[in-house]
Amino acid sequence: MDNLIECHNLTHYYGKRLIYRDLSFAVPRGRILGLLGKNGTGKTTTINILSGFLRPKSGICRILGEDITRMPDQLRQDIGLLIEGHVQYSFMTIRQIERFYAPFYPKWRREAYYELMELLKVTESQHLSRMSCGQRSQVALGLLLAQNPKVLILDDFSMGLDPGYRRLFVDYLHHYAKEQGTTIFLTSHIIQDMERLIDDCIIMDYGSILLQRPVAEILDEGRLYRCT
Repeated sequence: MDNLIECHNLTHYYGKRLIYRDLSFAVPRGRILGLLGKNGTGKTTTINILSGFLRPKSGICRILGEDITRMPDQLRQDIGLLIEGHVQYSFMTIRQIERFYAPFYPKWRREAYYELMELLKVTESQHLSRMSCGQRSQVALGLLLAQNPKVLILDDFSMGLDPGYRRLFVDYLHHYAKEQGTTIFLTSHIIQDMERLIDDCIIMDYGSILLQRPVAEILDEGRLYRCT
């Protein structure tokens, strides 16, 4: 199975408003694909379709070779999902929330979680309620990495992160993905972060795809001109 994520001819409307028509893409094993676009162009809609929370008007989505709408629970354990916003138990400490999540995932890698916490310079006894928004979002991402999933789906993972934290996590995520061979689909509207992270890129506008190419090709062929 070369492509761990495959979407064919996805079309979706909200009422009469077209979100997009015939969106098709694939993410090969070990690659990172970024879906970029302004707010309201369909990024979160795509995440909801990939996660099985939303049925498109037409088209099909497969992850790990299975139709996402009929995927067995056992396979879902191999998918790490971060939806927009971070649902957490703020009364817990760094250590308590890791111990709470661990029993749900047979392949749990606590070292991946604590390695990221060490980069954040937080202690195991620190409560989430006393952390900044950016630090709490990093805790959510650390818990995802500890699941040791084959596929990561991240919706606007940089939300709430200042530039320093964004750079830290982009570098950490890129290293983690290449080391573990993890396949990643993510969305963002901060293009500058994506240049150092993603392998392939889709840029969306309202109702259409503007660009769908490997990042290396875009950087190699793209030109920027400044006129004064």
